[in-house]
Amino acid sequence: MNEQVSLAPVTGADRIQALDVVRGFALLGILLMNIEGMAGPLMASMTGLDPQLAGADRWVDGAIYLLVQGKFYPLFSMLFGMGFAVMLMRAEAAERPFFALYLRRVLALLGIGLAHALLVWSGDILVTYALMGFVLLLFFRRTPQSRLPKWGIALMLVPVVLTLSLGLLGSAMQAMPEASRAGFDQAMAQQAVQMAAEVDAQRQAYGSGTYAEATVQRLHDFTSMIGFILIYGAFILGLFLVGAWFARSGAIARPGEFARLHWRLRWVALPVGLAMVLASFWLEPTLDFGRLDLRASTAQVLQMLGGAVMALGYLGWVVRGLECPATAGGLNLLAPAGRMALSNYLLQSLVMTGIFFGYGLGYFDQLPRAWQPLLVLAFFGLQVALSHWWMARFRFGPAEWLWRAATYGQRPPIRR
Repeated sequence: MNEQVSLAPVTGADRIQALDVVRGFALLGILLMNIEGMAGPLMASMTGLDPQLAGADRWVDGAIYLLVQGKFYPLFSMLFGMGFAVMLMRAEAAERPFFALYLRRVLALLGIGLAHALLVWSGDILVTYALMGFVLLLFFRRTPQSRLPKWGIALMLVPVVLTLSLGLLGSAMQAMPEASRAGFDQAMAQQAVQMAAEVDAQRQAYGSGTYAEATVQRLHDFTSMIGFILIYGAFILGLFLVGAWFARSGAIARPGEFARLHWRLRWVALPVGLAMVLASFWLEPTLDFGRLDLRASTAQVLQMLGGAVMALGYLGWVVRGLECPATAGGLNLLAPAGRMALSNYLLQSLVMTGIFFGYGLGYFDQLPRAWQPLLVLAFFGLQVALSHWWMARFRFGPAEWLWRAATYGQRPPIRR
């Protein structure tokens, strides 16, 4: 058989419905999280609860921080790992080459991510996924199934150890005599000033700047944030491996055989994760860039780990909803949006930056926090409807078609 034919993209009949539904659900959470960094400065959206908010705005900001922020990028990360494992299993079953295929796939994703980060919105996650996808391909494609969650947990603990170590070091420095810690205090003060300047620069470039000025700022944001991959890349890679286990074990494709696992995700993982996030919120509801100590680091670690555990709980509840006749119909409405998740993710950035940025409609820093989730729900409803219309006529979303064309080295037919 011709190699190009043997490496044809997955057809609708071969897809795992639960994966598409979970992707659609995750898309909603991603926009609920990202909207704050699109309607206002991106850097300011990463600090937890905004202490300047009051009333309904404060309640909504707190609810999003507790229930959404840091919960849906782990879910998407696990979905990425599931997709990797599904492709690998199908290639092995058909005795087809996989390494070169997946290498082209992550290279294409890297190109899409760079275009998104530099031309549309600097809060992109695709570049990180592509870079960690290289590591996944090089070192973990032959990892036995039983070792996937072990490696995943170990990698997720890397930034935990680093963050707590830095916090311990900061607390130790603060315990020293004032004269001895002068350099440390000065460095922390400079960092706080630098972060405030970053927020002001984003407000100026995105709020009232031209497209060219916004693009220069996006490049600056990208180069500033790419260094965080050294710390958080391991966390995302660990989530990839956990997701790969769900696919290779059959826990996502055949959930009925893993009823006890999904029960634990719903009734143990979700409450435990929420408790961790609440503990983090109690310790430090707002991140201070000019502070480094064990208390703040512990709060950061609890938020990070708790978010990942809550993502597992959300996964368990979506899977349960698909098994229940009363909710399965409603959840299955999300499947077309999930099938074209990349297109929808990019569309979210295009539309929202067009609404808020200065070179668009210019509503930057003008939409109250309490109204932002309402805009998200309305727009996501339109995305779901548009996805149904599109998938009834085409086999892939437009970005998915481009991604597949680059991956498989041929232009797959797009019309049904």
